[in-house]
Amino acid sequence: MKERITITLDKNLISQIDKRIDGMDIKNRSQEIELLLAEALGTNIPSKAVLLVGGRGTRLKPLTDKTPKALLKVHGKTILEHLFDLLKKYGIRDVILSTGYLKEKIREYFEDGGKEGINIAYVEENEPLGTAGPLKLAKKYLNDSFIVSNGDELKNINIPRMFRLHKRKNALATIALTTVDDPSQYGVAKLDGSRIIEFIEKPSSPPSNLINAGFYILEPEVIDMIPDGFSMIEKDVFPQLAKLGRLRGFPFAGQWFDIGNIERYKIAEKKWKGVMPFEEDDMDLG
Repeated sequence: MKERITITLDKNLISQIDKRIDGMDIKNRSQEIELLLAEALGTNIPSKAVLLVGGRGTRLKPLTDKTPKALLKVHGKTILEHLFDLLKKYGIRDVILSTGYLKEKIREYFEDGGKEGINIAYVEENEPLGTAGPLKLAKKYLNDSFIVSNGDELKNINIPRMFRLHKRKNALATIALTTVDDPSQYGVAKLDGSRIIEFIEKPSSPPSNLINAGFYILEPEVIDMIPDGFSMIEKDVFPQLAKLGRLRGFPFAGQWFDIGNIERYKIAEKKWKGVMPFEEDDMDLG
């Protein structure tokens, strides 16, 4: 329930607020002020994130012979620490790590997350479970909207804006989408507005240059759609949601690097700028 209030603001602040009103996502001053307060108070973002760090990193050998790929370093910090930076930027401090390969090294490195300023819970894959199976292990922690991210990518995403789209469109899942020069090497999104109609895997004639960035906002109901054992959220869950019209895409303009092989890892080392301040040019297809 909302209440009407009267406030007095500096003229320069009002000018900045007016610049954010686009007539679609933000229709008036009251809506933008409410949004800014929600962002400042941390009430418009998921409170928990699941990071998938159980993979063997076979394409990164020999670097991953004794080190899990999530602990490989870029600019002196592990890939996981860069992901923690993104979450902490928006006040998200409850993290579930889904571990598998060399899981003891990840637990020894981060322990309970206190040194990172976060709270870490662990779920362990005794055998590979893909990108969807681990969510069933973490179900007891996930009672509200939550984030899922691959643990072998560097990304800079405006999470509040993505969550706003997710809620406004009543999505069960929203996928962050990034652009690449050669989308034929990835799963490419076919969109109708922000609604994802389907993903086309490694297409010869891509319908767009928007690919899955390995970062999702999900509702708890999605967990019940995951089959037992090994399963991939991209193949076993998202197509179901697309058919229901409950799968949305959020194109973003921030940096994104896949650390899937040696060549891409070296590119990230050269070009990654770290988690940046708010990206004014993040797109929202609405």
